[in-house]
Amino acid sequence: MIPLIFYDIPSKLEGNYWSPGTAKSRFILGCKGLPFRVEWVEYCDIAPRMKEIGIRQNKLVDGRDGYTLPVLNDPNTGALITDSWEIAEYLEKTYPEKPIFPNQSKGLIRAFDAVVMNLLRTAFKFPMLRSTEIMNERGAEYFIATREEGFKEKFSEFSPEGPKRDEHWANLERIFNTSKEWYDEEEGKWLMGDVFSYADIIMASRLFWFERVLHDDEWEKIANWHGGRWAKLLADVEKEYHEV
Repeated sequence: MIPLIFYDIPSKLEGNYWSPGTAKSRFILGCKGLPFRVEWVEYCDIAPRMKEIGIRQNKLVDGRDGYTLPVLNDPNTGALITDSWEIAEYLEKTYPEKPIFPNQSKGLIRAFDAVVMNLLRTAFKFPMLRSTEIMNERGAEYFIATREEGFKEKFSEFSPEGPKRDEHWANLERIFNTSKEWYDEEEGKWLMGDVFSYADIIMASRLFWFERVLHDDEWEKIANWHGGRWAKLLADVEKEYHEV
């Protein structure tokens, strides 16, 4: 099998990877045991590089159209896919071993994905702020400029220390309180009880993002909520992942 080509966003961190969007696809590739190689693309280079390979635009977080990662190129089939959900669908259909949408759950998991994203919108400017601290300089400068343009707000006002940051923390805690209720509906470590699915990857990708970009004490705060449940969930998903 020819290794798939996965386009991801670099950083100053060991291993480079950090992005929650690309983490979802990376987890699937690893869980399915698919060989892949990474092409690292700085934020400022995404648009020209994606135009070059002929990929379409997606919706950005602020509602505008733009070029985004992840992107997956499968030389075994000739497929070129953008958007983490479409990559998940493609990998499940093309490489069905170890399913991520078990028991005809794809529709429900898609709804779950949308709900999680909507909840996160109430707090995501805080980890977004932290993300720029681990980006390379060129990428960070571009990221800040484009987010200020998209949100019509100075980046320094995204999540400053004080009432706004406190609100973001309160919203994060509410998100995980709600997530706990979902996970408590079934016995077992996964959202679907004893059955691993893409829903758990969705949750783990956010946890992975927080672990990678937040300060140590900030991540520990989240990791220790609900008796350490969220650090354990991330560790459990990472056990399913075997980078090849």
